[in-house]
Amino acid sequence: MEKSAELAKIIKESDNIVFFGGAGMSTESGIPDFRSADGIYNQKLNREFSPEEMVSHSFLIEHPRDFFEFLFAKMIFLDAKPNVGHKALAKLEQLGKLKGVVTQNIDGLHQMAGSQRVHELHGTLLRWYCMDCGKAYSLQDVLDNPEKPIPHCQECGGIIRPDVVLYEEGLDNMVIAQAVNAISKADTLIVGGTSLAVYPAAGLVDYFHGKNLVVINKTATKADLTANLVIREPIGQVLGEAVKVLD
Repeated sequence: MEKSAELAKIIKESDNIVFFGGAGMSTESGIPDFRSADGIYNQKLNREFSPEEMVSHSFLIEHPRDFFEFLFAKMIFLDAKPNVGHKALAKLEQLGKLKGVVTQNIDGLHQMAGSQRVHELHGTLLRWYCMDCGKAYSLQDVLDNPEKPIPHCQECGGIIRPDVVLYEEGLDNMVIAQAVNAISKADTLIVGGTSLAVYPAAGLVDYFHGKNLVVINKTATKADLTANLVIREPIGQVLGEAVKVLD
């Protein structure tokens, strides 16, 4: 793969790489793009909802049972494993090349692959907490909870929710600051598996002022025109090949 070799050359010449990724990073692990679940019809509520509505803060408050039923049916993939792309990024971090991963994903696959410096813009489904007392829980705790589909706190009886940023909620300022700091210091930014259409996360790319901007995505992005290298092939495959060439 010619472009993978070109990417390997850029990686070899870089000392401070940051990866910025989206849903496309996890599709090769069997996790579908969130928006592919469009048009969910709920008979009990007698109307059609978009996925965005069903994972909004107000929907959680007003229709908790439907919120959790949708979450467990459409957004939690217990069998998903890190793909070759996740592993390639973890390898680059071990080699001292990759200084950070900024992700819009909530599946925790980067950490499962071995990445340590991960900035999760939208939180993670692996962490949960009680909405009333704040007690922390893991996803496994919730799966083991006999009260389904609405999990309740063992301490106070409040509803336990995932530590993710729902629609209508703001991003965590500390996570944004960490992501901005990492991107602004990078000499190479690899943007992968995202169309850069979702804000404010997509706006973080504007903080990059380094040497090499690489875009790996199957469709066009707003960063294509300023990128040094644009690759339209599967991201896991591309990253895997590039790191293999590097070895």
